[in-house]
Amino acid sequence: MNPFRPPKHSPPETGFCTGGGMLKNGFRVTCSAPALESGLYQALRDSVPVIDACISKIVRLTGDFKVICKTKSAQSALDDFVMNVPVGISGRSLQTFADMYLDTLLTFGKSIAEYTVDPDTGCLSSLFVCDPELFEVMPDKRTGEPVFRFAGAKKTVDFKNADRILYTALNPTPKCPSGRSLLRGLPVFADILTTIYSCVGNNFDRAGNLRYAVTYKPSNDNDAQFAAQRAKTMAAQWTEGMQSAKNGVMKDFIAVGDVDIKVIGAESGLIDTNIPVRQLIEQIISKLSIPPFLLGLNWSSTERMASQQADILTSELEYYRRLLTPVLVRVCRAFLTLAGECDEVDIVWANINLQDEEALARARLYNCQADEIQQRLNNEKGEI
Repeated sequence: MNPFRPPKHSPPETGFCTGGGMLKNGFRVTCSAPALESGLYQALRDSVPVIDACISKIVRLTGDFKVICKTKSAQSALDDFVMNVPVGISGRSLQTFADMYLDTLLTFGKSIAEYTVDPDTGCLSSLFVCDPELFEVMPDKRTGEPVFRFAGAKKTVDFKNADRILYTALNPTPKCPSGRSLLRGLPVFADILTTIYSCVGNNFDRAGNLRYAVTYKPSNDNDAQFAAQRAKTMAAQWTEGMQSAKNGVMKDFIAVGDVDIKVIGAESGLIDTNIPVRQLIEQIISKLSIPPFLLGLNWSSTERMASQQADILTSELEYYRRLLTPVLVRVCRAFLTLAGECDEVDIVWANINLQDEEALARARLYNCQADEIQQRLNNEKGEI
């Protein structure tokens, strides 16, 4: 069975499955056939470790952030919310939500989430990232607002509380407004790669576990009369010797006459797969924009991250941060509003790598040196 053939999905019976009850929002939900690509992209991550490693690296390299507001009292409550807000079943913190949201966005091309409100306190109580395989998203023809369609269902459902839904599309186009996965275009290469690995495994099953051909050739007619008996004796002795080797006891095989022993398949060696496998992995990594050595692929003894590579990787991560920032701001503003605080919120991201830290430190050093020289020149002019 081809692992990259998308599985069939049964239609959900209700709304978003968030663990906190059914989502009810104001979006018009039109039910239709399931989005088969979602299962395909999940199969890619499950079957090709380098793809899963690339997405995990992107999520981690995107980095952490701080949420800043102007009021001190609101800042204290906001810090507690950012560190302790429940996410899903077992997660906590807004950072955990951001990681799950980005991971889903990269894999499926869209990410859908909701925040819930405690009916007793009226405060924002938890965050949930929904399964995007259950939904298709299209723009409404009149308003342009997102229209969520349940995969495989046959009726239209109206939801309430539309302001609690968080939705982001990755690389949307007019033909694909619901977003495109970062893994788009990789199934062909992944299929070839898994085929190669499967063949390598089969070849090692056949040739890696050595098997021997023992041939006895009678020298004359007299020997030919006892050929069957001697072959049976040699077979028993050969089997006993091979079994003894498994227990650490080495026995020699001694035979009389013309006996030929060969390894089956020794004439044809295993096919060298280094070049095709590397070419396929290069195509996959180039699509995901991760330097090979970050994945443990040391293709060159002097491989290092050049400044051009660092700039390209930084620009990719900045793009993902721009997608996450509006979602995080909206969640924090909703928390402050429900808590009775009206304040603006800013998301301050940490520097992506140590090269940025080094460049900033060097810039501060140069500025301080320039200020010192300028002050010295001004003092000398004053003395004259």
